[in-house]
Amino acid sequence: MKKKIINKIVQPDYQGMRIDKFLQIEFTNLSRTRLQDLIRKGYVQINNIKIFEVSKKIRESDKIEINFPKPEETHIKANKIDLDIMYDDDDLIIINKDAGVVVHPGAGNHEKTLVNGLLYKFKNNLSSVGGKLRPGIVHRIDKDTSGAIVVAKNDFTHNNLSKQFSNHTIKRTYEAIVWGALKPSSGKINENISRSTKNRQLMAVIKDKSKGKSAVTNYKTLKTFKNSNLPKISFIECKLETGRTHQIRVHMNFKGNPILGDKSYGKSRKKFKNIDLKIEKEINNFKRQALHARSLGFVHPVTEKEMFFEAKRPKDFDVLIKNLNKASF
Repeated sequence: MKKKIINKIVQPDYQGMRIDKFLQIEFTNLSRTRLQDLIRKGYVQINNIKIFEVSKKIRESDKIEINFPKPEETHIKANKIDLDIMYDDDDLIIINKDAGVVVHPGAGNHEKTLVNGLLYKFKNNLSSVGGKLRPGIVHRIDKDTSGAIVVAKNDFTHNNLSKQFSNHTIKRTYEAIVWGALKPSSGKINENISRSTKNRQLMAVIKDKSKGKSAVTNYKTLKTFKNSNLPKISFIECKLETGRTHQIRVHMNFKGNPILGDKSYGKSRKKFKNIDLKIEKEINNFKRQALHARSLGFVHPVTEKEMFFEAKRPKDFDVLIKNLNKASF
């Protein structure tokens, strides 16, 4: 596989900016640490001269070149796992991810992730932009969230899709089952999200608009399940304008309608009256957050055609809806 070289010309607005900050703006999918590492190792040039200083200032009309290294030999084990492949061409793959599958290796998860399965099936035919632990991974969805995810096979596709995510032009629709009835039944949640000060593993809404990251979720109630013996539960649709970590889960919890089965942001089990005990058990013991990435739409980086994919809901989600229908009227 050839090295990928990407060129950027500095526009007037970036005059005097640090090179690492400039690259972070241009390559939102890469962490600042990763970009600084590329600079220090000599993979970045300004006007055909290698630089090694992450704080070097750039000037208008400078030619910035990144010579991405070939993918490193990794110690990630290729695992044969079932992949529900919805689409596959020379540039990208669309997968309907199963709930319970981690997207890429990390602390405590080194095998049986989506990346392990991708390496088994596609070998090294995956983009290298995200680093050796995330070949092909343009974006993520939570381990216990099911649904559509796009994977890049080359760096051009990866960077183009990342730009679409950054520009909020990717169309993403989720389905969720939440506690309560949302008021209003349809609307927009525009609340910044940041790392929780109480639990650094979780995210939280932060009211200070000067802090955190902008997060916008549009929601619509599709159905509310209710009767005199059943706490209100709603089946909703969410369309994202941004894609922050745990965004829908955090926004729904903030609104007072946490996602059913969410062990991090959800509520404890509910007590029902006079309904089938089996149905009560199914509702209270749902093993994950009831959240599904239903659809994904974007412009194909190479063909420039509009692409749209819908991921079938998994069986556990459909069974939950069926039981809620049985318990309501």
